[in-house]
Amino acid sequence: MTRGELTDGEWELIEPHLPLGTSGPIPDLRSCFNAVMWRFRTGSPWRDVPERYGSWSTIYDRFRAWARDGVFQ
Repeated sequence: MTRGELTDGEWELIEPHLPLGTSGPIPDLRSCFNAVMWRFRTGSPWRDVPERYGSWSTIYDRFRAWARDGVFQ
């Protein structure tokens, strides 16, 4: 875990509120969530999300789905 990423305790509180997709492989939701937090913490464009989190477009798509589903409310 690097600076700014979720601790195990924080993740236990957040994980139950993140919906899974209806098809495809189960994504690493914790990594996706950490990537979204990194993006907003730094103010960087989505394309600059570090590769260690995965594909920026996948992370953006996951963020849009969470936003659409009201996860951040």
